[in-house]
Amino acid sequence: MTRKLFGTDGIRGKANTEPVTAMTALKLAMAAGAEFTRGSHRHRVVIGKDTRLSGYMLQPALTSGFVAMGMDVIQLGPMPTPAIAMLTRSLRADLGVMISASHNPYEDNGIKLFGPDGYKLSDEVEARIEARMAAHETLPMAAPAELGRALQLEDAPGRYTEAVKRSFPKSLKLDGLKIVVDCAHGAAYRVAPTVLWELGAEVVAIGVAPDGFNINRDCGATAPAALQARVIAEKADLGLALDGDADRLILVDEKGRIVDGDQIMALIARSWMERDRLHGGAVVATVMSNLGLERFLAGLKLKLLRTPVGDRYVVERMRAEGCNVGGEQSGHIILSDYGTTGDGLIAALQLLAVIVRGAKPVSETARLFQPLPQLLKNLKFNGGQPLERDEVKAAIKGGEAALGDRGRVLIRKSGTEPVIRIMAEGEDEALVGRVVEDIAQAIQRAAK
Repeated sequence: MTRKLFGTDGIRGKANTEPVTAMTALKLAMAAGAEFTRGSHRHRVVIGKDTRLSGYMLQPALTSGFVAMGMDVIQLGPMPTPAIAMLTRSLRADLGVMISASHNPYEDNGIKLFGPDGYKLSDEVEARIEARMAAHETLPMAAPAELGRALQLEDAPGRYTEAVKRSFPKSLKLDGLKIVVDCAHGAAYRVAPTVLWELGAEVVAIGVAPDGFNINRDCGATAPAALQARVIAEKADLGLALDGDADRLILVDEKGRIVDGDQIMALIARSWMERDRLHGGAVVATVMSNLGLERFLAGLKLKLLRTPVGDRYVVERMRAEGCNVGGEQSGHIILSDYGTTGDGLIAALQLLAVIVRGAKPVSETARLFQPLPQLLKNLKFNGGQPLERDEVKAAIKGGEAALGDRGRVLIRKSGTEPVIRIMAEGEDEALVGRVVEDIAQAIQRAAK
């Protein structure tokens, strides 16, 4: 079976436009409810969301669908994606749902599903749910006396906050550190500043006034300029930027310079290796991670195992290889000792543990390798198959030949929007730029 609605990270699109409509959410809940109704016990679903206006539309629709299938719904309100994964397991729920479009603007929204083990669903399970959605009129709905109920879990933020704090070494404190945290007006706007303050830091919180429209707008992990400026203005020791659903993290050092996910993985992997905590002899990352990371890990006699883009594929490979550190250059950091998906707050605390132990400025601690010049260009296209054209294939082959074994070319379609991403990296920055531009022009001509 193939999937049409689900992409690399759930269902995503413009709010109130298919597939992100109340009707589709209702059908999805009914189909997912049928898929995860197993046994005679009272079934329950956990639902969380970020701070987008459209969450008020999607949550009731999902709730209605699950209740119609006889499942009790536990509503958590605005909470990070990793909190939903964690609480799905700790509450012994049959399914977890996160309403979020992650780092996208407020106009977009999406729906991510977690199984009872807290992991995102496999492609095969998502395909089965889509098949059930297509036949939603035949789904076995609950009898009137067996309908589900909906309730609000008031202590959800406290449960997640305490779980995150337990991941930080008991022997350490954040006393003396001044941290600026940018919550992107998103799901972690309450819990992130609380966690850092309760562990001892002096906290300057920005991006903590959501209004339904400002999530990720000129703030957060994908737009860290405001954080960089605030770190310098406050003379802070560092800055932490989360995205709208708080499953990714970007670090800013005391000089206002960005430290990306590749450097964060390198820092945590080396620290855990030195403490005999790193499993699998490798770090799992996507095809987007810089060759500099691969070379750095090789110097530690560690492997870099690459996957397609998407943290769910990173998690799948980590589980298959027995690894406990993985992630994406964009800041999704998965530490399986503590969670089943990317968690910006837990990654931040592991990063801070290294910084506290090192007792050096972040600028001297958090850059372990020199990245190779890397250029990414996104091209929007309106359907068709431009990557199948001979002209485009020739341009790609020519770029690969030009870079040789000192670089690489990666071309892929986005899993969440109509965009083709062109990436090249190599030791010669000018050559990398020419390769990307040549391929981009070939794709644009083919798309016309």
